[in-house]
Amino acid sequence: MKRHGHGLVLGKFYPPHAGHHHLVRTAQDQCERLTVLVCAASVESVPLADRVAWMREAHPGADVVGAVDDIPVDLHDPAVWEAHMAIFRGAVGRRVDAVFTSEAYGTELARRFGAEEVCVDRGRTLFPVSGTAVRADPAGNWEFLGPAVRAALTRRIVVLGAESTGTTTLSRALAAHWRRRGGAWAKTGWVAEYGRQYSEERLAAARAADPAATWADVSFTSAEFPVIARRQDEQEERAARLGSPVLFCDTDSFATGIWHERYTGGRSEEVERIAAATHRDLYLLTDHADVPFEDDGLRDGPQLRPWMTGRFREELERTGRRFLVVRGDREARLAAAVAAVGELLAEGWHFADPLPERVGEGSR
Repeated sequence: MKRHGHGLVLGKFYPPHAGHHHLVRTAQDQCERLTVLVCAASVESVPLADRVAWMREAHPGADVVGAVDDIPVDLHDPAVWEAHMAIFRGAVGRRVDAVFTSEAYGTELARRFGAEEVCVDRGRTLFPVSGTAVRADPAGNWEFLGPAVRAALTRRIVVLGAESTGTTTLSRALAAHWRRRGGAWAKTGWVAEYGRQYSEERLAAARAADPAATWADVSFTSAEFPVIARRQDEQEERAARLGSPVLFCDTDSFATGIWHERYTGGRSEEVERIAAATHRDLYLLTDHADVPFEDDGLRDGPQLRPWMTGRFREELERTGRRFLVVRGDREARLAAAVAAVGELLAEGWHFADPLPERVGEGSR
């Protein structure tokens, strides 16, 4: 196999998929050094910085760079070609010995770089996927997406509510419901409430010091809640990278802000900043009505539930989050939640169209 000095892979990676990764890995195997150039147009809805980060994560041995290219494509116009090439050369910054591509324009691109063309799986036989196909149907092409892209596209559903209102029961039932659909949905994940684990550890530590200690002897400081919020988000992100197009979470860092208010009497700007960094698609608020209070040793009592339900709703409304209050018995709540999640997923994923290709004279 011939070795090349400096290779180039160029594309929109909108978003990157298995075919792109195969192309890059093939080029890396044949080059001393490889540049991956990510070109994004301003009209596209996935930021250039995200695509560059995704490609860097997937290919740490490559030099991944990005460039904004707002010039419409016309493969039959030399002036347009030269305008694109000015962007490409400026981003790459050095001589290119080989251009690796799966596209028909690869021959001309290599010629203009003064490089050798290396064609890789132009027929898409190894990975029958394209960026166009992924944008049209991410769920149908989920198997071709890497962990970082999956995490970005996963529809995240959060079940939150006051103590003993069935958040765990509902969120686990929803995950099981979607796993039964099979296919890409078979790996639908469920994220546990980290605050619960943290509370158990705090109570265990108190009892280690005093075997007679109860939950009433445990107190929280404001500094503990950002720790809980970050760990909750870390577990959510890990599950999103490994799961299906939908993820169900038993609470999240947004809810942690309400719990901070409950235990300290005020809001936490740090927790709110943490919560704002991750987008969730739908919240399901479990009403305290119709659910008997059960004391499991880590709960304060039923008297706080109406206040908590009200605060969750007020903050969901204030921050403009999409949410549904679920009421009734277990079956009614699950049915309403399934319908709401199904409606969300039916809306699909919305990618802005890339710049149109201008058809030159004599083109097909």
